[in-house]
Order: sequence, then structure tokens, then C-alpha cells
Amino acid sequence: MESARVTLLKFSVLVLVVLLVLFFTRLPIYHPSDKDANFLDCTTYYSPWCTSKNRFQPKPKLYLHTPKPKPSSMTINHDTQVPNHPLDPLTIQEIHKTRSILTSYPPFSSSSSSSSFAIHTIVLEEPDKELVLNWKKGDPLLPRQASVIVLLKGKSHVLIIDLDSGQVINHVTSSSNGYPVMTIEDMSSSTWAPLSDATFNRTIVDRGINLADLACLPISTGWFGKKEENRRLIKVQCYSLQGTANFYMRPIEGLTVLLDMDTKKVVGISDMGRDIPIPKAENTDYRYSKVNKYSKVRLMKPISIEQPKGPSFEIEDGHLVKWVNWEFHLKPDPRAGVIISRAMVRDPDTGELRNVMYKGMTSELFVPYMDPTDAWYFKTYMDAGEYGFGLQAMPLDPLNDCPRNAYYMDGVFPTADGIPYVRSNMICVFERYAGDIGWRHAESPITGMEIREVRPKVTLVVRMAASVANYDYIVDWEFQTDGLIRIKVGLSGILMVKGTPYVNMNQVPEEEKLYGTLLSENVIGVIHDHYVTFYLDMDVDGSNNSFVKVNLVREETSPGESPRRSYLKANRHVAKTEKDAQIKFKLYDPSELHVINPSKLTRIGNPVGYKVVPAGTAASILDPKDPPQMRGAFTNNQVWVTPYNRNEQWAGGLFVYQSHGEDTLAVWSEKYEHHTTTFNFYIYISTDNQIEITKYFRIL
Repeated sequence: MESARVTLLKFSVLVLVVLLVLFFTRLPIYHPSDKDANFLDCTTYYSPWCTSKNRFQPKPKLYLHTPKPKPSSMTINHDTQVPNHPLDPLTIQEIHKTRSILTSYPPFSSSSSSSSFAIHTIVLEEPDKELVLNWKKGDPLLPRQASVIVLLKGKSHVLIIDLDSGQVINHVTSSSNGYPVMTIEDMSSSTWAPLSDATFNRTIVDRGINLADLACLPISTGWFGKKEENRRLIKVQCYSLQGTANFYMRPIEGLTVLLDMDTKKVVGISDMGRDIPIPKAENTDYRYSKVNKYSKVRLMKPISIEQPKGPSFEIEDGHLVKWVNWEFHLKPDPRAGVIISRAMVRDPDTGELRNVMYKGMTSELFVPYMDPTDAWYFKTYMDAGEYGFGLQAMPLDPLNDCPRNAYYMDGVFPTADGIPYVRSNMICVFERYAGDIGWRHAESPITGMEIREVRPKVTLVVRMAASVANYDYIVDWEFQTDGLIRIKVGLSGILMVKGTPYVNMNQVPEEEKLYGTLLSENVIGVIHDHYVTFYLDMDVDGSNNSFVKVNLVREETSPGESPRRSYLKANRHVAKTEKDAQIKFKLYDPSELHVINPSKLTRIGNPVGYKVVPAGTAASILDPKDPPQMRGAFTNNQVWVTPYNRNEQWAGGLFVYQSHGEDTLAVWSEKYEHHTTTFNFYIYISTDNQIEITKYFRIL
């Protein structure tokens, strides 16, 4: 009898815990009124719109012992902000107006849809390139239009709304197999949804895990066959927060929930890792106060770069950046993160601003993990097209993410019901000096000339940091005074790891495949790669550009011609078709890539141009018919050049989520492979590190 009472008491406590967890995790998401945009400021309040993670975000701590400066963007009043340039992003007022027009337009009016649709994108529909190029400050602003993507009853609708007339001027229902970028609400609600499923809760409890210690992540499913079609699916995997903030190191291995993202119903549960223990929490916490608590390493003294007269750059009208000889337009974007437009450099002889690049941005990030097992095969992320690279951008921390005198720019994005919110301090602009040398020359004493010329290297940096779950991408667009643009991608954060029963390599059978490296007890770091594809619309001295591949080849000397037996020769080949401009880099077949303007010549008759240098190239060697590679086929080459088409800017296609790979850069290029590419084209470059766009206006 006593045993029965104890059992009943245990069961009652368990039921109470489950009910409490369900109550607190299933609270309805707050939908603010139109006047509450400031409430959603992501540096001031915790909000489901500000993170895709099922955990709290404490305010970041400053580890330099200096007062934290007030970010310069704090002076901007988003409620009264107006556009000043044709490429300026939509303002809060414009997003409100777009939402109002949309909700009055069938089939999205409340009478016909019962508020069952979700807004996935509201961004500026950029004016035609020719109109922007001809626009000058002081001219009337070009018509403002909004590009909107709405999901209604499983169908993606693409609309263009004219904000001046208040009319929908174009409406297309997509026939694509894919879906738009997930909303923050999609991601947040997906992490909570499994807790409403009794089978899931029982599985967690059976593993000896407290439901209150769960931290779950929404994982895109990719596409692997017909069973995944005709509904939006997402997979959810969970971790234990017990004893550490670094839940990524404590996976509940083998437990995967398949969820219908629209109904929030659990479709299936795969539980194949019951024999795999959760790795220990000891020494996993990454927080500074925890990591350095017992450190014997000497601490660094504070470093501060001073600019007594202030920075040398200025931000005009909120988005036009002017620095030394550079001028360009800068704006945040929910998918690309950062968009650089109308980049121009001033000629030192004439003082004329010369066009370099019309538009540059991150087009896609492909992250395939190399583990074909049940809980890992689908981890083949498209971080921009599935999660939104800009949506995952976190507020930058003054003095730690960006130095003193940095300027901070906010992003203004819509929630799923169209209410705008502010992503504060999303981008920073600053001058970098790290003790590097920009240029130097000293004459040897044998010349008799006492000359030593040294110029410090000071550059202008535009920075964004996106925290896509465990990984933090730091993207820098760096501008040099010599006309060079350098794009850098840094990867920080935490590994996505796999649980294992092994604690030492001597336990691993020789024939067993780990699909990675045993990093610690019960922890495997799975092999994976990060392919970052950039979109560059080069406009060197105008749009009449050609793409030139310069091959370096060995030439043999004739007998008796020279003591040398060989030398290198540069063979220039102007790409005539897209096929000509599909580049795979080979170490022993070196080449340079030039973008030239054949109609603009230097003083001695050479075409002006820029050299494009992918500094850290990445090549995928997956089977071309492997479903992830079909979707990520834009990594089949390191460089692609395609004719100008404003609808072909996203290398993975407009609708990436669960796409089949039918609308990628590789498909477009095959379609146009015999078309000429001698002017007005895009360049797509896949890299895992860095790209340089190097001026050679003055190469003779």
C-alpha cells in the first residue's frame, strides 16, 4: 500500500511539472500594436522576434575596463525617419503602410483569409538600375515600392506594392517547390511545439532529463523525396541546459522530432540514441566569468585606439557612406544581412567619382554536415535562404565587436503579421588601424639617397555578425584608400557536436565510422563545410564590362635563345558565353580574373578594370546527384558569371526552404550557357574565407 502511494505521488509530481512547463512555454506570442515598434527594440527587451533560440539572452558584459560609449545610431528616431535615396530601406511608416494595403487586398483581407497568412518578407523593391544610376541628389525621389512575400494556405505569393498609389501592381503565386525564408515566429514556436506532445515529453523524462532543462533548436529539413512535399516541415533536436549555458555541448543524441511547421503538430519522433549518454557539463561554459575563473594566464591590459579629431568618415542621410576617396550606399537586409550599393572611388587626378560596383551582398551560405546517419543526414543548411542571414544578426557590442568611434546602423524588419521591429546596432562602420603597413619603400645606402617612405594602413570596415544558432559569422566589407575592396568572413561561436558512447579512441572499433573527430568524452565534432557565395554586380566605369580570364602558362625558350629554359606568359581570354565564365580553380593551372571596361582606356591604351581575387576558395566534392548538392549546386564552380537579371540574385533560388534545386544559379547558368556575357553581368563567387576586388585602373 505504501509503495502504491509513493508511486502515485511520483506520478502526480511528474504531471504537475509537465503542466507547468506546458503553461509557460505555450503562452501566446505577444502581438504589439502598430505603435509598439520601439517595444521590439532587440537591445532593450527580450522578444521572440530577437532570437531563434529557446533561451534567454542576458545583456552582454564588457570586458575592457573603459566606459561603454553611446552608439551614434541612438540619435535616429525611426518613427520619423524618411527615405532620402532610391535604395534606402523601407522605413517603419512604409512597412506599416505596406501591411495596411496588403490586409485590404484579397485574398489577404481579414474577411477572406481570417488572418491565416504569414508575411515572410517586406523589403524595398529596388528601382530599375538605369533609373538609380541616373538619379542625383536633389532630384525627386524615385517611386517607392515594396516587395512582399506572403505564405497563405501553403502557397507563396509574391507581390509588388506601389506605396505612392497604395495599389498592388503585381501579384504572382509561386509554382516553386520551395518555401520562403522562415520567420522568427516559425523558428521560435517550432522549438516549443514538441512540448505539447505527450510522447515527446515521456521520451525526455524516460531519459532522465528534466523538461525545464531543455533547450531545443529548429533545424531545416532540406529535401530528400516526395514524402517531404506539399507541407512545410521542420526538425527539432534538443539539448540539456543543466549545469551550463553551453547546451550545444550536451546533445540528447538520436532524438529527432519531425514537425509540421504550420499546424505545429508532431508528425513523427525518431529516438535512436537511448544508449548514448549526454556529455558532461563540466568545463563547457563559454562565458568569460566562467572560463577565466581559475585561469593562470596573465590578462591583457586594455587597448583603446583613439581618434582625437573623430573619425574620417561620415554617414549622410542615414545610409550614404563617405570616406576619403570612397562613397557607397549601405543598408541592412533580412536575408543578405548587408547590402553595399553604388560603390564609387574618387580619381586622384580628376577628382571624378568612378563607378566600381553597383551592388554586392552575401547571396547564400551552404553548410552540409558529412554524417549520413538518421539524426544528421538532413543537416545541410542554407543559412541565408532558410534562416535569413540578416534576421539572425545580433546587436553588436560597442568596444568588443566594434571599436571606439564606430557608427551603428539599425535594421527595421517586419514580424510575421507585418508589424515592424528594430534590430538595433545590426551593422557598424569604423576605421581600422592594426599597426599594418599600407605602403613603404626605403632606399638602400648604396644608392646614396636617404629616403624612407612608410604609410600606415588605415581602412574603412562595414561589419555585421550573424548568430545562426551555434555559429557566429562575422562579415567585413573593407575599403582601402588604394581602391581595393576586401570581403572577409570570420567564423566563431561553438561547434555543433554529436553525442557518442565513447570516451577514448581506444574504445572505437577500427571498422566504425565516427564521421568526425572525438573531441572530448562522449563528444564528436562532425566533419562539415561552410560555403559562402557572394553576389557582385560590377560596374567598372559603367555597365559595359567584360569578364577576362588571364591564364598563366609556361613557355619554353628556343635552343640558344636564352640561358633560361622557360618563363611564364599571360594569355587573356574574354568570356563570350556563360560557359566560358564558369571557373574551377586549380593550383597548377593558375589564372587571374579581371573585370574590364573595353570602352574606357588608360592613357596608354589599356582597358580600365578590376581584378577579382577569391583568397580562400572552397570546392564541393559531393555527388552532384546527392539531394543537398543538387540544392547547393552553386558550389559546383568557384566562379559563375551570368547576364544581368534582377530576379536572379539568390544563388539557391528565391524559395530555398525544402526546394529541390530547380531554381539555382547552376540551373540559370545552364539555361544561358551559350548567351553572351560581354556586358552588364553578375559575378557569383564561392569562398570559405575572403575575396579581394583589386583596382588596376593604372596598370599599364
